[in-house]
Amino acid sequence: MKGYFGIGVEGVSKPANVGALMRTAHAFGASFAFTIAPATDIKGFRAADTSEAAKNVPLYTYDNLDALDLPNGCDLVGIELMDESIDLPSFRHPRQAAYVLGPERGGLSPELVARCAHIVRIPTRFSINLSLAGALVMYDRLLTLGRHAPRPVRPGGPTEALPPHVHGAPAFKRPRA
Repeated sequence: MKGYFGIGVEGVSKPANVGALMRTAHAFGASFAFTIAPATDIKGFRAADTSEAAKNVPLYTYDNLDALDLPNGCDLVGIELMDESIDLPSFRHPRQAAYVLGPERGGLSPELVARCAHIVRIPTRFSINLSLAGALVMYDRLLTLGRHAPRPVRPGGPTEALPPHVHGAPAFKRPRA
């Protein structure tokens, strides 16, 4: 899969949710994870991080939104139940993205929403668990940006093999002399 992604949460109050999100981020190949203004000491997240994600995925903690520092070209994508949000099944994921979820008992702050390039919603009837929402977004990213055999028309597994990857011609920034 081309590109990279990170995932984080604003105002998290339960360290176990950070641990579960970190474990899932590790499983889906996240490049980094982050928290913005956590409402608790998140050091206790390791109890829920059974994959030892902290040894494989960097976790950045920002004291406030102004301190949030993402790589150049990385789009911030908010996950929030809002009328103007894009439904996740209709969303095209940016190649370089940082997904951010709100706290357990609230939503993203208006300041963070304003900073997001996109706001996406998981089309459910009501709010779901923070780490589950993060997992669904990462899975959708894998489905849409990953390379998989086509789905069959009938129920069951693929009937066609994954076609071989075709390499294009080399691309040079400057013409060779």
